[in-house]
Amino acid sequence: MTKAFSAQAVVLPPGPATTARAVALLRAGQPIGLPTETVYGLAANACDDRAVARIFEMKGRPSFNPLIIHVADRATAEALVEMPVAARRLADLFWPGPLTLVLKRRAGCPVSLLASAGLDTLAVRMPAHPAARELLAAFGGPLAAPSANRSGRVSPTTAHHVAGELPVALVVDGGPCAVGLESTIVGFDGATPVLLRPGAVTEDDIEAATGVGPRPFDEGGPVSAPGQLASHYAPAAPVRLDAAEVRPGEALLAFGPPLPGARATLNLSPSGDLGEAAANLFAMLRALDRPDVAGIAVMPVPETGLGRAINARLRRAAAPREAPP
Repeated sequence: MTKAFSAQAVVLPPGPATTARAVALLRAGQPIGLPTETVYGLAANACDDRAVARIFEMKGRPSFNPLIIHVADRATAEALVEMPVAARRLADLFWPGPLTLVLKRRAGCPVSLLASAGLDTLAVRMPAHPAARELLAAFGGPLAAPSANRSGRVSPTTAHHVAGELPVALVVDGGPCAVGLESTIVGFDGATPVLLRPGAVTEDDIEAATGVGPRPFDEGGPVSAPGQLASHYAPAAPVRLDAAEVRPGEALLAFGPPLPGARATLNLSPSGDLGEAAANLFAMLRALDRPDVAGIAVMPVPETGLGRAINARLRRAAAPREAPP
């Protein structure tokens, strides 16, 4: 029988007492809100089938959508997955950091098969946020930790985003997320890297590390990594991209000099800085998603560098919504 979660999350700052409380909850099979440098995660014991099932239940996440497994160190990752040379090069440069590698599970890998959606691969990452690293080290094992939001909705970049959306018992408040976009996800086709989800580690970074430019994943193929569903990262209000004007009732998500006429305007980066825009994206989408707003008009963002990752999220936020079951 599934244990009930508290109706109101406790939000606590990092520290020894918070870590001890978090570890106790994780060992009891309860998910918690975990800060990372990308977005906040809904973390649970990756080797506990029931705990992983609670993640899917709390998020309303489709069971065919795999989870990212967070580890404290390289040795833990290599005990779970096989790492080819190209993967090792990427890990050398970008771990800890906003990079997830999708690799073949080792025989006897203890991570729940539900976490990898029954695939023979596993998505693994070593986060850079000090609170996440402290908690992973104290827990002593891998944590499954997708973004801590209802499935398909805007990802959380503050502790209070998590506490306001999911009935977790505890959220560790690590402050606003520095990167603000989910991690880059890279898989492999032999020695060729495959960009499964863009992020702060760019295509140029991947090519410089491996000597091979990554090829894109097949949009029409089966889900092989998180963040590949057509409609994802979506506010309740409809999102309209590449806006050159503001229509009646719309709020404006600007980039650079804003357009006139919006009932509400937030600016990803007045100076046109893509790093600032990435860090602000999800928090600003949430802030503009109000009952009095008929839609969110988004100004164009350059399709270069980190802009590719921002636009990938925006396209999924603007995609047609699936009808409720």
